[in-house]
Amino acid sequence: MSDINTIIHDATIWLLIGFSIITWVLIVVKAVQTSKASKQSKLFVDSFWSAQNLADAINQSEDAQGPTARIAQTGFKTLTEANEKTHQDLQQTWSRQDLLERHLRKQILAERRQLEKGSAILASIGNNAPFIGLFGTVFGIIHALQAIAKSGSASMDVVAGPIGQALVATGIGIAVAVPAVLAYNYFVRKVKGIGADLDDFATDFVSLTQKVGFQLPTKTQSPHVAAKPAAAHPLSSQEKEALA
Repeated sequence: MSDINTIIHDATIWLLIGFSIITWVLIVVKAVQTSKASKQSKLFVDSFWSAQNLADAINQSEDAQGPTARIAQTGFKTLTEANEKTHQDLQQTWSRQDLLERHLRKQILAERRQLEKGSAILASIGNNAPFIGLFGTVFGIIHALQAIAKSGSASMDVVAGPIGQALVATGIGIAVAVPAVLAYNYFVRKVKGIGADLDDFATDFVSLTQKVGFQLPTKTQSPHVAAKPAAAHPLSSQEKEALA
């Protein structure tokens, strides 16, 4: 029984160490992901609204990266398909504005889900790590009490060592939980901020396309080159006499 208690105590500590590694990996990955998304969105929004006209904005969004760029690409794609497939299927029975808003909402939700990946793991680790540590401490204390009973002495020198070793699991559990909780709260606020920016851009995008009746400009065609006038034929002698 004593060996089982020791195994459970040690396994709990190793489990918490594994959770700690997962936590810090997620913190690094999420920090890079949210920072990159914010930077890309800011750069795209600045370039988008600095475009000379809607056609230039369409060209700028084609190869752009980031959540906001994908929102714009979804909007332009929706309006383009609405032009090409008008009244050809049930989906196109929606008005252009309703169709555009619906696709933009779906893309915003997809971007938020992508940014929220891993947050549930951080929340789970932050909530459960202290209890896992306490679970290991209980079995560590049981093992310590059994060792004390076998020694037949309850002096402080005999009790302090085993009990202190058992409490290590609780300390590790708290040490794992604190960064996970702090990181979870930070990334939740960060994702909410990015989501609010996406909502604002989508609203402005709808207003922009509403000004042109939700119709995208067609690609400009190269002007036709004027045909050269045909070379004049020399007049015959009879024509010259007629004109004389």
